[in-house]
Amino acid sequence: MTGFTPAPWPRPLRSTRWFTGTSKDNIYHRSWMKNQGFPADLFDGRPVVGICNTWSQLTPCNAHLRDLAERVRHGIYEAGGLPVEFPVFSPGESSLRPTAMLYRNLCAMDVEEALRANPLDGVALLAGCDKTTPALLMGAASVDIPAILVSGGPMLNGWFRGERVGSGTALWQMSEAVKAGTMSRDDFLEAEAAMSRSAGSCNTMGTASTMASMAEALGMALSGNAAIPAVDSRRRVMAHISGRRIVQMVKDDLKPSDVLKKEAFENAIRVNGAIGGSTNAVIHLLAIAGRVGVDLTLDDWDRLGRDIPTIVDLMPSGRFLMEEFFYAGGLPVVVRALGEAGKLHRDALTVSGGSIWDEVREVRNWNEEVIRPVEKALTASGGIAVLRGNLAPDGAVLKPSAASPQLMNHRGRAVVFEDIDDYKAKIEDESLDIDESCVMVLKNCGPRGYPGMAEVGNMGLPPKVLRKGINDMVRISDARMSGTAYGTVVLHTSPEAARGGPLAVVKDGDMIELDVPGRRLHLDIPDAELAARHVQLDHVGADTGADLDFLKGCRGKTVGRDSH
Repeated sequence: MTGFTPAPWPRPLRSTRWFTGTSKDNIYHRSWMKNQGFPADLFDGRPVVGICNTWSQLTPCNAHLRDLAERVRHGIYEAGGLPVEFPVFSPGESSLRPTAMLYRNLCAMDVEEALRANPLDGVALLAGCDKTTPALLMGAASVDIPAILVSGGPMLNGWFRGERVGSGTALWQMSEAVKAGTMSRDDFLEAEAAMSRSAGSCNTMGTASTMASMAEALGMALSGNAAIPAVDSRRRVMAHISGRRIVQMVKDDLKPSDVLKKEAFENAIRVNGAIGGSTNAVIHLLAIAGRVGVDLTLDDWDRLGRDIPTIVDLMPSGRFLMEEFFYAGGLPVVVRALGEAGKLHRDALTVSGGSIWDEVREVRNWNEEVIRPVEKALTASGGIAVLRGNLAPDGAVLKPSAASPQLMNHRGRAVVFEDIDDYKAKIEDESLDIDESCVMVLKNCGPRGYPGMAEVGNMGLPPKVLRKGINDMVRISDARMSGTAYGTVVLHTSPEAARGGPLAVVKDGDMIELDVPGRRLHLDIPDAELAARHVQLDHVGADTGADLDFLKGCRGKTVGRDSH
């Protein structure tokens, strides 16, 4: 499968249409670029490489990417290319309302159009926060010029009173503790200072770290890229060598379509199970696959991930954080473990120009508490469980490594919230008829309903339940949840309620059966009654990656007309 043959070099590149020659248009394009102080010989046919930067102070995870862009620039110049940096829309997870997911596709469209319309032969993609990694990969895949992803890296560990503080994960835990009366509001405010103590994305195996890992597992980033902390000097080194590498990729004409084969996605799905990755990876990988025409489905997630043990002991599933994961050897150790277990397409091509196995065959595990041997796995069957039944005809997902074993087979009475506002209005009402045996159901929070499919699926429990010492209940919604979150939470229930899916017709008091081992999610009412409640379905669904249908497929790099 690595049978990639580099293109001959030298040869005319895409940018030569803009910059090489003596026509009015050639002179027009060159002369305007020269107002930045570029010497004339930089337009001699060498690779013109974009640095696609999602830097933004409104995206805290990406606020350090200016420095990394300079390191990428050094590498591009060093390898004989011409670097040109440009911004794209940056959907920050922590502040953007109503949800960053509403704007992932906008970012991908921004990337796609910037790459296609400009004189670029290749691109280094700088990403960090949850949505920026998939969005940049989606946009680059749709244009299919040589591309390499450079992650911003995770924050350093948080510490509060001698305990690790996992970004996001600690927020959910402490918020519940305040409601339960076991933590004071003042202590919660004091802990805030410990949650985000350096540049970088979440230090847990949240969606940002998961998607950095997915990019590496797909072969779209250099081996070792995912886990280096943002403030570690080796993160700068990774950016520098990625800048060097993208120039050679342009010379070789090594494109996303050469790397993003079905085998690459299968590798990524298995890696996601081994690291205890976010459920959001399901949405994003389905969308990326759609851009390159790879037939990837929810069934692939269940088929490939079902027998993968979770061997990375990181929050929210485990104990440690990304800093320890890096010191233990990072994702290459996980990839090697899967390869040795026969759970890896070893010859899958990567942006290095070699196979994924070539990159990891010699790596070592430096901490078997953090990256466990298979026989001491955190969860024997990790991955993502894909559930189906009359409540989720098109599928729903659950993360076993973050769920409570005793709730994986459960039957309970539905307590229904029609939308997020209904949930907020009712959840702290002591008269609410709910106990720990109930199933909390949240509607109208999917791609269309919220709109944008917000991270609200991990609904906080009622205070009266928390005061009993209960910290988990079965929760079902058409929403997502943060990769930093945990619990027995059924997500992405599809079709969503706003499209008339069965979730829309669940009523208070209905009995719901969750059978994770049997992959079943069932609303226990007669078929005739379900049909009578049923309403018409509609278009953008979680089961297909929540991408817009008109954006599926690679549209290529061809520009139809000159600009002048």
